Amino acid sequence: MENLSTAFMLMAVGMVTVFTILLVVILLGKVLTTLVNKYAPAEVQAPAKHSHSPAPIPGNILAAITAAVNVVTQGKGKITKIEKK
Repeated sequence: MENLSTAFMLMAVGMVTVFTILLVVILLGKVLTTLVNKYAPAEVQAPAKHSHSPAPIPGNILAAITAAVNVVTQGKGKITKIEKK
């Protein structure tokens, strides 16, 4: 019976130790995230402006896109804008 008692005591100490270490890791992670966001915020980049207008989409490709949208949406879809990326 004494061995069983020692085993449960050792298990409880191990579980408390693991829980404590995980709690410390989580708290340090939150503190580090807060400090990084406060003192080194992410740089916001302005969107690049295109000096030239985009090339027009060829008629055969536009017709294929329109046909695909009509088939998929059963004629209920509407194409409002097509952009080449």
